[in-house]
Formats: sequence, C-alpha cells, structure tokens
Amino acid sequence: MTFNDKLRSLTETHREFLAQSNRPATTNGVWTRYANPVLTAAHAPIEWRYDLDPAANPHLLERIGVGGVFNAGAIRFGGKYLLMARVEGADRKSFFAVAESPNGVDNFRFWEYPVAMPEYGEPATNIYDMRLTAHEDGWIYGLFCAERKDRSLPDDLSAATATAAIARTRDLVNWQRLPDLRSNGQQRNVVLHPEFVDGRYALYTRPQDGFIDAGSGGGIGWALVDDIERAVITEETIIDCRRYHTFKELKNGEGPAPIKTPAGWLHLAHGVRGCAAGLRYVLYMYMTSPDDPSRVIASPGGYFMAPQDDERVGDVSNVLFSNGWIADDDGRVLIYYASSDTRMHVATSTVDTLVDYCLNTPPDGLRTELSAEAVRRLIDKNKKL
Repeated sequence: MTFNDKLRSLTETHREFLAQSNRPATTNGVWTRYANPVLTAAHAPIEWRYDLDPAANPHLLERIGVGGVFNAGAIRFGGKYLLMARVEGADRKSFFAVAESPNGVDNFRFWEYPVAMPEYGEPATNIYDMRLTAHEDGWIYGLFCAERKDRSLPDDLSAATATAAIARTRDLVNWQRLPDLRSNGQQRNVVLHPEFVDGRYALYTRPQDGFIDAGSGGGIGWALVDDIERAVITEETIIDCRRYHTFKELKNGEGPAPIKTPAGWLHLAHGVRGCAAGLRYVLYMYMTSPDDPSRVIASPGGYFMAPQDDERVGDVSNVLFSNGWIADDDGRVLIYYASSDTRMHVATSTVDTLVDYCLNTPPDGLRTELSAEAVRRLIDKNKKL
C-alpha cells in the first residue's frame, strides 16, 4: 500500500469514527448514561499524531502518541458544547485542548490546536483537570492543577507538589495566566464559584498535606479572596467533610462549578475510599443554600454514580471523575465524566430531577442500624399506600 493509500484509509476511518451518533443506554431514573464515550485518545486529530510528510515518514507511523483524553471542564459557548479536555500523551505529560459538539452528546471534534497556556513562576511539569467558570465579572476562568517536582526531596523522583493555577479568557483561545493560588499547604480540585459573595471571589478548595494524600485536610473547603489577580487564602472552612466508612473517607473534592437553582446550588463532587483493588473514585452530590453557597442544606446518602462495566478498566482503574457539566436553558443537564483516567463519557438528567434527588434522598445515617431503619420506614410508608 502506498503512502497516499495509507493516508486515505487513515483519514476516512477517522472521519467515520468522529461522525458516530450516540444514544441513551442505561438509566436509573436520575441519570441516563450514553452508550459511547464522547472523547477518547482516538479522537485526537491525525495532524497531532502523524507526520504527513512522506519523505520524513514513509511508513506513516504515529510519531506522537496520545494515551488518554479525560477529566474535561465543560461550558456552553457560541452555541456549541465545549469540553476543555486533559489530553495525556504517551510521555505522561498532559495539555489542554478544546473539543466542540453541536448537541453535547456526540460528534465532538477538537479545535485545530491545543491550548497555548502561559506559564507562571517555576514552569510546571504537568497541568491538568481544568474547571471552567463563567463568572459574573465577565471573564471565563480556568482553575487547574499545576504539578511541580518537590524540591525538598530531590532524590525522591515521585515527590511532587500540587498547586491551584488560575487563568482567564474571553474566547477560550487566548489565555491570561494569573498567579497561582496561595494558601497553607497544597491545593487540588479548586473551583471558582460563578458569583461574587459579599463582593469577593469565592472558592471551593481541597486542602491536603501532600501531593496524593489529603492527610489532615478535612474535605471540601470554602474560602473568600479579595483579588483574583493575586488570590490568597487567609481563612478556609470545611463545608463537606470526609467521614469514616463512607465513599469519601480518604478524600473528596469539588467537581465542576455548582449549578444555581431556586432551591439552592447543585454540587457534583468525587469521593475516594480504599478497597482491596486500590482507590475507588465515585461521584456524589450535595446542595447548598441559595442565599449562602457555603451552607450545606442537603446531602444524599450514598454515591450518585460509580464505575460500571467497561468504565472500571483503564490507565487508573475503578475511577469516575467529573469536573464539567452544562445546564441547558430547558433544564437538561449534561454530566461529563471520565472513567479510569482514560476516556470521557456523558450522562444526562434534569435540574428538577437532581434537585429532587438531593432534597429527598435520605442522608447517610453513618451506622448500620440507621441504614436499615431508613429501609424499614420506606417499606412501612409504601404498605400504607
């Protein structure tokens, strides 16, 4: 087969792959999962991976490998559904790239170039997991993790530090990098609230003692900062705690920016526990007051979504993670979630359904007898109908 024949076949196969339609597959009444992942390594454009010069690459070999596409922020912009994806190369370095879809469930295609993110301070070895927030100040903010080598442990090649990096844009192409968030200890999974609170910028945080372990970090925090251009946390309050023998006993973190509803703010988060297979990541929800987004008013017991079937397998198995969702004007909510640090999926719900789920699902009683009692109460209620 000639070079041109190979290229023609490669291009046609990729075009057909990108044009696949998606369909609802499974539902539990609260969410509906779609059958196909919406972004994978195979979605990466051919021009990103192959040298198309026949003189330089006569065998048409892939020159730059993509290992996974996952942990994407999400936003509706210019009438399109956009995902700010973490694209991880075979070299283990991640970069951001925007993929757009006309309907939010299929036909996602990457923009021509990955994001050119300016650096700040000591160049980060790796950046990833951007949360997008369209703030009432008129900017679109991207908060993400900047990973650097821990210089205090020069001989430990796995020692790293996690810092919350901040950037902003008007068009998702041209980015202004702001100074990294300053706080005591390390920070990961930091999310900007979309509105001012008492005239200040509000952040959901996840303080942690080390790069991986939360340590003394108690859960999802809340902090106000005066100036986003020089963001400094002076006071941090835990609003959603880690708890023993729950899905979030090891650590938990805010997902995307919360969705505002008349009943309160809808929050999507992830929780982590240890098990025989290693760390297990699931998604869960909670709600905060419409007047005080730092005050939790509903905390449904149990996880919202957990890895199932093929989602359990990947580069880092048994993981669901979300840092992006979109609420349409008609009430539809598109929940974008990654499985096993490998690929992106979509599930749909509605604002009304998620509010009902949060407000009317019993909380975790935190011990066996109270869990059983909740079941008995429901049985007794149903027998009276």
